[in-house]
Amino acid sequence: MNIPGEIGMSLEELLTPCLVVDLDALERNIARMAAYAIGQGVGLRPHAKTHKSPDIALLQMAHGAVGVCCQKVSEAEAMVRGGVGDVLIANQVVHPRMLDRLARLAGEAAVGVCVDDAGNVDALSAAARRARSVIDVLVEIDVGAARCGVAPGNDAVALAKRVADAPGLRFAGVQGYQGSAQHVREFSRRRALVDKAIRDVRLTVEALDAVGLVPRVITGGGTGTYPLEGASGVYTELQCGSYVFMDADYQRVCSEGGRPLDAFDNSLFLLTTIMSKTRSGRAVCDAGLKAHSVDSGLPAVHEHHGIRYIQASDEHGVLEDPDDALRLRDRLKLIPGHCDPTVNLHDWLVGLRDGRVECLWPVAARGAVF
Repeated sequence: MNIPGEIGMSLEELLTPCLVVDLDALERNIARMAAYAIGQGVGLRPHAKTHKSPDIALLQMAHGAVGVCCQKVSEAEAMVRGGVGDVLIANQVVHPRMLDRLARLAGEAAVGVCVDDAGNVDALSAAARRARSVIDVLVEIDVGAARCGVAPGNDAVALAKRVADAPGLRFAGVQGYQGSAQHVREFSRRRALVDKAIRDVRLTVEALDAVGLVPRVITGGGTGTYPLEGASGVYTELQCGSYVFMDADYQRVCSEGGRPLDAFDNSLFLLTTIMSKTRSGRAVCDAGLKAHSVDSGLPAVHEHHGIRYIQASDEHGVLEDPDDALRLRDRLKLIPGHCDPTVNLHDWLVGLRDGRVECLWPVAARGAVF
């Protein structure tokens, strides 16, 4: 198997490029978010699309998480195979084969899914009946992201009634996730977007209560907005994901008062090696586009002031090295611009403590995109 290292190896012995996890920082992040959720009296259901690792999901649940979120059925299957017993697919599932797989999975673990279409409710119900399982269903409302979800209020109530009347389905609640707010830099703009989302969710919950469909779960929130949903008195669950690793883009998001979003530490790094140093002021490393995602910008260089990652091609990364400090075979830790799609490019997460490999976690849900 193509594994970058072995238990007990030093950082210098690892094959690169590879993803390394600072276990101390990871554990601090997990504990901090868990403590926040407990303090607010809300459930924490971290999004597993960030790490795609049942090992990390089980660590989160050991700290009190109620389960995890996934985006796709195959991702949820990887979590359940890895021992996770409670999964919400925070997304719509429409392909007939995937509906059947979802329904079968609901016979193995507690499984929920989101809907925003009456016909999809009927198809989901038919799959549940074929599998003789019961699926928890949440009505997703569009709270401003203009992606998935029905309109808040009456449209959501009508769909919830359809779910409640469908054999094999159990109306569980509402999802109101404002995804487009997560990376808005200015806190005041981000708060305005989430305040609207909270109003939409509250309106929908009140309308559901009025017809006797009391939602057990009201879920949403993310790493960029969780203090707002958590303190709203409306949401019962938070879906934060990236907090466990953090990335360069989230560190550009400001908290109240204009400070960086610094409640969580960088725990995920792309370890890379200098493979060429032929020109003054420049160096080339072995981490290019096949090793990390640049959709949210280029990576930051960890703990090397003045050295910048300035260009990526398939297999190479060009670094600005103004003081010519880098030498052939030097190692650098890069902070990915966007952790989620970067993880999906790798088979393994290498857990480090005190400079040594303590664990090797397979990215079990890598490529689980259907």
